[in-house]
Amino acid sequence: MMKFGSKNSANTPIKCTIRLLDDNQLLYSEFQINEKGSSLISRICEQLDLIEKDYFGLRYVDSKRQRHWLEPSKSIFKQIRDMEADNILFSFRVKFYPPNPFRLKEDITRYQIYLQLKRDLLHGRLYCNTSEAALLGAYILQAELGDFNPEEHIDNYVNELKILLKQTLQLEEKMMDIHKNELKGKTAAEMETIFLKKACILDTYGVDPHAVKDQRGNQLYLGINHTGILTFQGSKKMNHFSWSQVQKINFEGKMFIIHIILNEDQRIKKKQTIGFKCPRGSSCRHVWKCAVEQMLFFTFPSSSDVPNVVSGGGFFSWGTKFKYSGRVEREILEDMTITRESPSVTRVGSLRRKSSSEPPTPSNLVINQVAGFNSLPRSLTNTSEEYNTSIDSSNQIDNSSVLETLLEDQEIMTSKIEQEVHHEEILNDHLLIDFTTMGTDGSPLIQSISNQQSGQKHLETTAIRNSESSLSFLRQTLLPVIFALFMMVLIVVIILESDFDVIATIRKAPEIAAFKKNYYEPSKDFLLRRFIRSKIF
Repeated sequence: MMKFGSKNSANTPIKCTIRLLDDNQLLYSEFQINEKGSSLISRICEQLDLIEKDYFGLRYVDSKRQRHWLEPSKSIFKQIRDMEADNILFSFRVKFYPPNPFRLKEDITRYQIYLQLKRDLLHGRLYCNTSEAALLGAYILQAELGDFNPEEHIDNYVNELKILLKQTLQLEEKMMDIHKNELKGKTAAEMETIFLKKACILDTYGVDPHAVKDQRGNQLYLGINHTGILTFQGSKKMNHFSWSQVQKINFEGKMFIIHIILNEDQRIKKKQTIGFKCPRGSSCRHVWKCAVEQMLFFTFPSSSDVPNVVSGGGFFSWGTKFKYSGRVEREILEDMTITRESPSVTRVGSLRRKSSSEPPTPSNLVINQVAGFNSLPRSLTNTSEEYNTSIDSSNQIDNSSVLETLLEDQEIMTSKIEQEVHHEEILNDHLLIDFTTMGTDGSPLIQSISNQQSGQKHLETTAIRNSESSLSFLRQTLLPVIFALFMMVLIVVIILESDFDVIATIRKAPEIAAFKKNYYEPSKDFLLRRFIRSKIF
């Protein structure tokens, strides 16, 4: 077994699985102990032939079921050290949705945006009404099935496909009608373009919903995208705080706090503080990081102007420091170094069938609940937080024609639940992450090693993780306590030893005098005899 910090430990590769936006494709890769997140992200983008890689990232779920974005500037191993060595799964996702996808320079990048939005529609993150949902669903049908063919597309041929999260018979009929009568002759590339034009103007474009509660305890979803911070109740947009209004973003415990400036007229500016309660401190920290990163990416002129941001600290705990890594959007759009001929796009039909019985991958990765979030908006009990908020929760929400809300890492395996393929996949009032199968060729990109070598590397990695956990405990728990004790001793010494007139009054108090005589002076004499006078004599 290797020791932490040994020469061989830094060369021990760790295997991981990358789930792509196309559910039919997985990548298998490895990374070194000291390798940073940017290296793995770049390697995945290189395999996908993506140059405009700044819009993408890798998402993962830790052992406490909390979602994270893999930070490019930090060690991969340090970020995922509490995960099981054999179950390291990353999801390749769009991290920054471009405000205008057609300003991207390459079609292959836009195709990845299309795949992400198709996932968003399927899993309820791309909110839209029934007519919009039917239209987007029909675009997907035309792009992947081609023109309507009465010999192939018989009866309700959409019923066996999974396009929308809440796919009713009415929606299926509308999709088939549009597919049959309005889209004939359109190519896949043309339909993807039309789909992007429609999707990018929706309120929930680029929104990854985070479950929060307002000051009344009402369940809301908080979304963050290129326009700012939005709140939704059901599918209704309640508030929109643009980045130009946001002065500061921070968090305290479970409270995510936004400081905004409202221009009531040209002369009067009103400051307002709005707070939202997250399920737990870790989820609040994740929301804060997402908001800060989105704000920096879309508002700063260059990455060199981006400052380090700190929030959430206390007397006995370190604050959370965020250091931005990579280029900002303006730098990407002004980059003129892309001179290659745009590569061709390889399109793979990825419509899911409700009857699919494909096993989850990896087979032993089944996460019952992510970060404690439930999938549907609901009213919760009131909280006692006193933060101001302008949300009007009295409005009635009509959920009869909206898509349900489902977080990415709770993506439901509907077909497997319907067929009860595996009883482990059936949950009580909770949802699963949907894991995908291997590509059709079934061949991993990196050859597997022998079972003996795998077992040895697993033991070595476990030893390193234990050492990392010990260091983390020392840094987060013991050091603040030692620092606090040191400060207390320093204050006592200053009070009892200094000659300042202000402190002399305090020193004359009976309690202080008794403490000095009975405890301080004996301890002082002992230390002097033990460590100083013994050296002199």
